[in-house]
Amino acid sequence: MTYSINRNFVRAVFTLLVLFAVLVSGFTHANAFQGKKADTVSTSDVQFTTIPTAADSFAARKKHLDSVKKAQATMLKAKASDADKTQSFWAIFIAGFLGGLLAITMPCIYPLLPLTVSFFTKKSGSRSKGILHSLLYGLSIIVIYVSLGLIITLLFGPDALNALATNGIFNLFFFLLLVVFGISFLGAFEINLPSSLANKLDQNSDRGGLVGIFFMAATLVVVSFSCTGPLVGSLLAAAATKGDRLGPAMGMFGFSLALALPFTLFALFPSALKSLPKSGGWLNSIKVVLGFIELGFSLKFLSNVDLAYHWNWFDREVFLSLWIAIGLLMALYLIGKIKFSHDSEVTHLSVPRTFIAIGVFAFVIYMIPGLWGAPLKVISGFLPPPATQDFDLTRSMGSSAAAPVQNVSVKTKKYEDIFKRGKHFGLNEWYDYDQALQVSKELKKPILVDFTGWNCANCRRMENEVWPDPGVRSRMQNDFVLLELYVDEKGNLPESEFYNSQFSGKKITTIGGKNSDFETTKFETNSQPFYVIMDSQGNVLVPPQGAKFSVDNYTKFLDSGIAAYKNQ
Repeated sequence: MTYSINRNFVRAVFTLLVLFAVLVSGFTHANAFQGKKADTVSTSDVQFTTIPTAADSFAARKKHLDSVKKAQATMLKAKASDADKTQSFWAIFIAGFLGGLLAITMPCIYPLLPLTVSFFTKKSGSRSKGILHSLLYGLSIIVIYVSLGLIITLLFGPDALNALATNGIFNLFFFLLLVVFGISFLGAFEINLPSSLANKLDQNSDRGGLVGIFFMAATLVVVSFSCTGPLVGSLLAAAATKGDRLGPAMGMFGFSLALALPFTLFALFPSALKSLPKSGGWLNSIKVVLGFIELGFSLKFLSNVDLAYHWNWFDREVFLSLWIAIGLLMALYLIGKIKFSHDSEVTHLSVPRTFIAIGVFAFVIYMIPGLWGAPLKVISGFLPPPATQDFDLTRSMGSSAAAPVQNVSVKTKKYEDIFKRGKHFGLNEWYDYDQALQVSKELKKPILVDFTGWNCANCRRMENEVWPDPGVRSRMQNDFVLLELYVDEKGNLPESEFYNSQFSGKKITTIGGKNSDFETTKFETNSQPFYVIMDSQGNVLVPPQGAKFSVDNYTKFLDSGIAAYKNQ
């Protein structure tokens, strides 16, 4: 829209200039014709040169520097955005790949490895043909799962995927979904697709050529759904809520690649099948352990709903208590102290099982101090904010300095009651842009804008890993006005503040919607966390940046903003 308006404006100005030139030219020629005899001195060859003043040169130079800085900032922001997307895609791919490796050890898939490989090597007639068929079989698995990821994107759309991370209904749905999957893995029931579908696909797999191989892969996908379904569902839920357009497809690519690799590799090296462990009770043990993990991860989605809608009952210590209980039960199961009805007897502990049990016990012990306020940086991205904890021993012992008093004319912080569960001990947060500008003018300090969210895992990591550093905390306490803008806050704005977004055209009615619209309109990004340093007029002082879990990097970022503010 802006481009179209600017282009029409330029055309109009150009047309007026042409008409003006024609009129001036005609008027000049008319005068020359009428007064030709009286003209004694010709001035037609005289050219007037504009001599720039010092002020003009300074203004031009400043304008040039401003344009260069703006171009550099845009380029840096674009590079940072591309880097963030690349990291996000890699994270989704790796999670999918690990999920695929776990799926191979499921009771529904692991026993099929030697059967499927033997089928290809014997039916194909030759080794080269068997290898080709197994490659096509693996490729078919990848195509089926990636198509599933693309269907998720087409059903929800890229815009809807961005909203999933903060939507209460979807988060509650994912919580219940993972609970059902977890209970299924624990052995209460099995989730199966209709047997008629599997039979139909199996009949089509008898066809020869590529079609038969594809339907064989489809049969594997359907038959193994009781084992892979919970893993695929969890992965799609996690990928979709990241908001990346191709996130579900990337996750399914990693999952299917890991799932297809063994069938292809064992077809290349059939003798390696002899080295595989025999099927047995250990396969079911892996399934049960994954059930406990599914239950643990489901709590993250429930925490998202609690924070976004201010239920105020799923606090940090409640979350940790549940994780500790789940971890303890998992550890007791691994050492054979707990047994489900479908489990085989654990007569002795294998070495791998022993080491896994040690790791789980150690993780449980690590979490226990968190009940009294320990930061637990390893899992800080999953936990609710520290301010949700009722009893924090580190705070009562005065490990962090209290926030300095700010003597300003603004006595009441707008929206402070809404965001009290997100406060950071020792920092003085503001939550309204206009108030922050006023405070910045009075204190003569730059503004550190933190675009954040209740459900932002990377925001929690930055707040628990980087912000507590003494150097970072000192700068944020003394040298900045901290403005926190939550983009997923569901609270309504006063009706008098409703407006239509120039960026999306939608009506903005919530606090989070206003903050999100401000971020996308002014900075052309909707990722969180996103840190901006600006002056009291709202001018950006240094290129903004996102989540970088480095104290040195964040310290340099803050110092550059302080220096830019002082050099104005």
